[in-house]
Amino acid sequence: MMRWGSSGEAADSFYQVRPACSQSVPNTKFKIMAGKTLSVRKWHAAFTREGCLDIASVLSRIQRGGVHPAIRGEVWEFLLGCYDPGSTFDERDQIRHRRRMQYARWKEECREMDSHVGSCKIITAPIITEDGFPIKDPLVLLEAASKEQGTSTSSSGVEVSDSQNRVMDKKIIDWKLTLHQIGLDVLRTDRSMVFYENKENLSKLWDILAVYAWIDKEIGYCQVLLNDEADAFWCFERLMRRLRGNFRCTQQSVGVENQLQHLASIIQVLNPKLHDHLETLGGGDYLFAFRMFMVLFRRELSFGDSLYLWEMMWALEYYPGIFSNHDETGAATHKIEGFKPKVKSIRQFGKYERENMKNGANAGDGPVPISVFLVASVLKENSSKLLQEAQGIDDVIRILNNVNGDLDAKRACAVALKLHKKYLKKLQGKKT
Repeated sequence: MMRWGSSGEAADSFYQVRPACSQSVPNTKFKIMAGKTLSVRKWHAAFTREGCLDIASVLSRIQRGGVHPAIRGEVWEFLLGCYDPGSTFDERDQIRHRRRMQYARWKEECREMDSHVGSCKIITAPIITEDGFPIKDPLVLLEAASKEQGTSTSSSGVEVSDSQNRVMDKKIIDWKLTLHQIGLDVLRTDRSMVFYENKENLSKLWDILAVYAWIDKEIGYCQVLLNDEADAFWCFERLMRRLRGNFRCTQQSVGVENQLQHLASIIQVLNPKLHDHLETLGGGDYLFAFRMFMVLFRRELSFGDSLYLWEMMWALEYYPGIFSNHDETGAATHKIEGFKPKVKSIRQFGKYERENMKNGANAGDGPVPISVFLVASVLKENSSKLLQEAQGIDDVIRILNNVNGDLDAKRACAVALKLHKKYLKKLQGKKT
């Protein structure tokens, strides 16, 4: 168990960076501050003897100073809605056991379809053709047809098995076609971190993503800090309930398009001069902000600062109904915004949610995610440079890319909250 660090300790000290990469990754700005950061002691003290969590006190701490890395996994399970704060230790043990068993069943189902799942191996080359023929050796792409009996060569020159082994189920084909892409992305995941030098950690990540791609077929695969693989899976599954809309793409629209449209509306209201300038440059669709939404500032921040920003966002957006809005049958049903149950104290909501409730912003399709105001805060901080230097979209992208390593997660959240409050007031003013 990691001990409580001294006041001002850098969060990145808990996440080792490979020496060869130390000069190429952003430095952390988030510091662990005694009296502000949610510490191990304060976390344990927030539970009653039976195990019920005083979520209001926890949210207050997180919103002021983030979460100590030693308890990050435990806290995330509540922030993401894996557990109801009103549940007891025994009730959570039962839920945890049930979910671990469910994950084991899903993983076994995937293993029966492909033996690489759970084998501590990672697929990095196609194992099946688009028409369902298994590739004999996914690690070797043959250029010539094999003369061995029972094999043939596809049009791409890849040796495939005979038609008796052909997969006919399109859902299974689609899933198997994603496995090597998951593998390639897993190997590219935060290569600067010592944690991902461990092949066992990489293989667990591959298994989690492979299983998720199977159970959530609408999203499939799209690009977690708990010791138990199943618990990490359920945190990821809950997180994807928040973000899956970003990854739902059709021939007509990009999944993140709604947030880009919200961003355009916010900048038009709060900074019309900047909005007009971006439109003149051909950036009125705000696609230059695409990456920030898709990876939630992971490229702009150090690893520790990214985690700090995420948990700040989850705490600010927290509402007591997040657990009850999640079904217990798996990932097939996704209900997040909307219903807000009656609670004893408004303190059980995050600051961002309280402001939405105060201004009636939860009506209709639900509130605008705080991530939109975070991106708006980045544009605000760089508005002068964008107005003076940007002569085209390439300049806009260059200026925003230069934010990497300079973004302050805590300041970004503070500015985002101010922009949110100002935006809601301006909308209320228009209505009256």
